[in-house]
Amino acid sequence: MARALAAAGMDLVLCSRNETALDALAAHLEAKHGVEVEVVATDLGDPRGVTSLLELTTLLDVGILVAAAGFGTSGPLVASDLDVERNMVRVNCEAVLGLAYGYGRRFARQGRGGMILFGSLVGFQGVPGAANYAATKAYVQTLAEGLHVELAPHGVDVLSAAPGPVHSGFAARAGMKMAKALEPEPVARATLAALGRRMTVRPGWLSKLLEWSLKLPRWARVHIMGRVMAGMTAHRRAPQASRGTRSTPTGHPPLSPRLVPRRRLRPWARG
Repeated sequence: MARALAAAGMDLVLCSRNETALDALAAHLEAKHGVEVEVVATDLGDPRGVTSLLELTTLLDVGILVAAAGFGTSGPLVASDLDVERNMVRVNCEAVLGLAYGYGRRFARQGRGGMILFGSLVGFQGVPGAANYAATKAYVQTLAEGLHVELAPHGVDVLSAAPGPVHSGFAARAGMKMAKALEPEPVARATLAALGRRMTVRPGWLSKLLEWSLKLPRWARVHIMGRVMAGMTAHRRAPQASRGTRSTPTGHPPLSPRLVPRRRLRPWARG
């Protein structure tokens, strides 16, 4: 999403916990597209991180919010770490709420703006093997649908992006293997093309292929998604399976080191 917006000539504020990755991406985008990129390295799973991001961008002319931060888990909920599951709710739901509230009020006052909230195809039914993750994405989907109608009279477009599997590092964090997944670029292009035109977009050919399942009864979708999740986590149940190094295929070469100086937004705390 950052690459696509920079290619369109938009200045950016990038936010995540990984300051090294943010710096590298910011330098690359500034050098390639001539845009200004500012960095906020903070944890959106902490309410102070959301507050910090809102405060640090108060004087900037922000016109679009892309709420893409999130992570997932896999396996039976009762066998998982409750603290991890709670943190996922904070990142996937509470942070999205805080950002949508803060920037939504700001966009409504200025009479223009756009918000893209990243949900998922799993957010349209329960998913055995990823029950809590699917529930967080159901929250994002319904929040986006409501805000789409609420904010339209104020000139603010709200879109839910609900892709299927995407190569983004998500699978490694969730302990999954996705044999078929989309590259981020077509997902970003389709999502941006839908902003202001639709309430929900399911970007990418794989998402369209899986969309047929949404026409089935909800109970059937739950069982189908359970089998899909079982397939993506089968390697964890096979002792002989190879445990190779994790990778994040993106189709891009390594980003160049910092090429140009820039201002840096300071979060509420430094680790």
